[in-house]
Amino acid sequence: MKLSSLSRRVVAAAALSASLVVPALVPTLAHAQSEIIERSFCVFDPVGANGPLFAITKEFQPVALQQGIKLDLRAYTDEKVAAEDFKAGQCDAVLLTGTRAREFNKFTGSLEAMGAVPGEEEMRLLYNTLSQPKARPFLVDGPYEVAGVFPGGAIYLHTRDRNVDSVEKLQGKRIATLDYDSASVRMVRHVGASVVGSNSANFAGKFNNGSVDLAYAPAVAYQPLELYKGVGEKGGVFKYALAYMNFQVIIHRDRFPDEAGQMVRDQAIKRLDEAYAIIAEAESGIPDNVWMHPPAKDVAEYDKMLRQVRLSLLEDGVYDERAIKLMKAIRCRVDGARSECAS
Repeated sequence: MKLSSLSRRVVAAAALSASLVVPALVPTLAHAQSEIIERSFCVFDPVGANGPLFAITKEFQPVALQQGIKLDLRAYTDEKVAAEDFKAGQCDAVLLTGTRAREFNKFTGSLEAMGAVPGEEEMRLLYNTLSQPKARPFLVDGPYEVAGVFPGGAIYLHTRDRNVDSVEKLQGKRIATLDYDSASVRMVRHVGASVVGSNSANFAGKFNNGSVDLAYAPAVAYQPLELYKGVGEKGGVFKYALAYMNFQVIIHRDRFPDEAGQMVRDQAIKRLDEAYAIIAEAESGIPDNVWMHPPAKDVAEYDKMLRQVRLSLLEDGVYDERAIKLMKAIRCRVDGARSECAS
């Protein structure tokens, strides 16, 4: 797929992510050393070297070089390989989805917990909290630091048949599931559906060609991954946030100045409105007749179900207790009438 064939909103999202990460790291490193130094930045982009994120990031190479940094940018279509190369020390920094990043930081890897963030207001409060310098201890785990967390939007269930409009009707259905994510596998099995092992590079193809009945993804994936082909005329997108997707930039702490991570976070929070504008545009780009709106009574039941699964995953050690408590506090701050806020 060529860059010109992608939607404007994806290019804009790519530009935003790149402009937050690279310029924030460059001047800090330039002060650390006067000679030319090399740093590798491994970028997960489902489209690869011709993808929007990688293409926009390339534009910052000459800027970095002027500051004494030779950036070695590497595109990965397989997120697992990007994570493994980073872990092996072949990348100084890496861009991954929040779920894949969990192995490097359990706290930030729990931010995509099922139903933990019900809306944008809660998500904004969470990002504001994590951008504060006092939050850094939660973002550092051994040799790694999460330098930035960027919103990807609510994760919605996509179906090829809009008659599948309730949890009960999910039984026996095939769902493209991130098989490396125990939370997703647990959720799919909880509703009685069949897990079809997938990853970020192939789930869309399976949904579009009918190998699975359903898939889950944020609105920003609808156009570039051509999920409308799988939805077709008979399918739809269930407008209920299963979780909130995010992207994370993770660095090897010993390869960057100590203040680099906070610099990225300071820049990111200043442009949060821009990020959410991109997400809003993506959601508005999905036709009205494609959206499926669950009744309010069903939403309440879905909330309870996700809470049950979320707590079971916490008990099993999949999620970080500190992150789960923080997100509960934020939910109750936004809506103190929630039943969970009484305890």
